[in-house]
Amino acid sequence: MDGRSGGRRGGRLDPRPEAPRGGQPGGRPQRRDGRPGARDGGRPAPPGAGRGGRGAVPAAARPGARGGGAPGTGGRGLAGVLAAVRRLPRPRLTGLGGGLFAAAAMLLVGCVDGWLFDGSPLVYGLLFLPVSAVTALWVRAADLVSAPISVPIAFAVGVVPIAGGEGGFGGHAMALVTALAVHAGWLYGGTLVAGLITCVRKVRLMGRRQRAAAAAARAAAAQRRP
Repeated sequence: MDGRSGGRRGGRLDPRPEAPRGGQPGGRPQRRDGRPGARDGGRPAPPGAGRGGRGAVPAAARPGARGGGAPGTGGRGLAGVLAAVRRLPRPRLTGLGGGLFAAAAMLLVGCVDGWLFDGSPLVYGLLFLPVSAVTALWVRAADLVSAPISVPIAFAVGVVPIAGGEGGFGGHAMALVTALAVHAGWLYGGTLVAGLITCVRKVRLMGRRQRAAAAAARAAAAQRRP
């Protein structure tokens, strides 16, 4: 009975067919870990094969990826310039200190102008404008009013080396008055720059104080609530 080719077992025919050599019905080979794999011996798929296959473009080479260089270059350049401006020294001068700084700077400007440019009014006036702006920016908040006052005095001090004049004190005084009259446009312009910067700083200071007072009032009201 056991030697017959009919495959009888216990008097009945076995309906199950013989499994192929692959180890799993259907002829699909089976990997060692039990999961069905490809016919190349169950090797894992290369990275990125499931996302576009072999022709997938790397993320670093995409035009919109970070570090691409071209997009956003102007924004980074502007941010760098603003950061450099914020890193500049911002001393806080008193009213007397601001006046001394402006006078010393304009005296140096007058000496350089008389030595290199033969006392050119244009050079002196152009250099007076940034000195006025820096003086108004560097004076402390408590002495903001002193900036528009000290700037014209500094202008008069700087005019002395380029005013000229002969014949003693009277001649030099008349030359100084004449130079101030000739440079009146630059004098008014620098004073106006200092006044505008002072007004802007004063308005911003008042706004900060109002916001701080409002925040303190809200905090006090919140603490009083049960």
